[in-house]
Amino acid sequence: MEKHLKNILIVSFGFFFLFTAYGGLQNLQSSLHSVKGLGVTSVSVIYAALILSAMFLPPIIIQKFGCKWTIVGSMCCYITYTLGNFYASWYTLIPTSMILGLAGAPLWSAKCTYLTIAGNLYAEKAGKLGRDVVNQYFGIFFLIFQSSGIWGNLISSVVFGQTPKKMNISEAELAGCGAADSRNMTASDADISRPTETLIYTLLGIYTGSGVLAVLLVAVFLDPVITHQHETEEKKTSSFWSTILSTFQHHKDIRQCLLIPLTFYSGLEQGFLSSDYTRAYVTCALGINFVGYVMICYAAANSIFSIFFGKISQFTGRNFLFVLGAVLNLVCIITFLLWKPHPKHLAVFFILPAIWGMADAIWQTQTNALYGVLFEKQKEAAFANYRLWESLGFVVAFGYSTFLRVYVKLYIVLTVLLVSLVLYETVEYLESKNSLGTANPARQKPAESLQIDLETQL
Repeated sequence: MEKHLKNILIVSFGFFFLFTAYGGLQNLQSSLHSVKGLGVTSVSVIYAALILSAMFLPPIIIQKFGCKWTIVGSMCCYITYTLGNFYASWYTLIPTSMILGLAGAPLWSAKCTYLTIAGNLYAEKAGKLGRDVVNQYFGIFFLIFQSSGIWGNLISSVVFGQTPKKMNISEAELAGCGAADSRNMTASDADISRPTETLIYTLLGIYTGSGVLAVLLVAVFLDPVITHQHETEEKKTSSFWSTILSTFQHHKDIRQCLLIPLTFYSGLEQGFLSSDYTRAYVTCALGINFVGYVMICYAAANSIFSIFFGKISQFTGRNFLFVLGAVLNLVCIITFLLWKPHPKHLAVFFILPAIWGMADAIWQTQTNALYGVLFEKQKEAAFANYRLWESLGFVVAFGYSTFLRVYVKLYIVLTVLLVSLVLYETVEYLESKNSLGTANPARQKPAESLQIDLETQL
């Protein structure tokens, strides 16, 4: 157990240091590089490249280099984006955004594959259920990983030393905040004092160091997944193109198709909070200086409840948690539609993202674990699809951000949420039906084949 736990912690802290840098830097792009929308464009390029990456790269790269070195190489690509910000221009940020985006899908797919294999291996040795151990491992990971959002925002706030500026917002302007969102970019939004170059370079230096630390931690201390020298005949005869196209071929599984809306929703709901809630509610009513603190509250709740939900899932079952996540998001969406944000409601600005963070903790831990359990034999292709459809959710959330009113986007998020829950329940029904159909004598054979498959991969 100690060896397995050590590896899970190394992966988790590697991602923690990497995304402390990347997450904090991404949140600053629209402020640091606002000229001609360079910062926002770079973020859009990242997610667009990530979609292309998820279509083709993860299975072939993981198969060739293994989980460990796929993670290490992908982390190095993330560092190039930080370096590109030292001299931000269209010729530095856009290429490094493409490099980061292409590395994103292999990075996350390799991480998910590693945690799933490690969880099933330990469960086999300890005589536990694989899905329970995998849930716990993802809970540990997201507890540590989600806390990177706290430190990334905190570091930027400390380095820039921003002093909160009191904004005299009239009642008429406040009436345009929230779901109504009747204003465009105002003077208070655009007139953001840019930090000095010295402070910017100091922050980028810290972020670069954090990324390098992540690479060294994983490269030196993470144990690779050991595979047998002999492969099955199927893998020997598999062609290069069939490996690449495995991501698309995975859609032959009806369960994968049914989970597309749920996976898409995961990116859509995160994109809404980081782009629309922060702008139309927080910045509009309180000022941009409160955005960092609100996102810290969201990240803290997300981190704490990730480990909590990962632990209790073995007692409640994943179905209960998915329904709970939907209810939490539903409460927030209804509040967003009805609430007129006002500085007098200061606590509400922090409570809502905390509740949203609780729900996101469920989506992240349980959806990742669900993919690992349902598609145990096609982990690389399954998690590549996970990144593909979640990234598409991000692209849509950021893409229509400036074109639609907030209340319209809220109805879109609500619709996708309800469709996702219905189709997820369909998957659960199919799984329960399949379990009943393979009961007693027939059920022993899949268990034996699962053990053989694990031994082959490990």
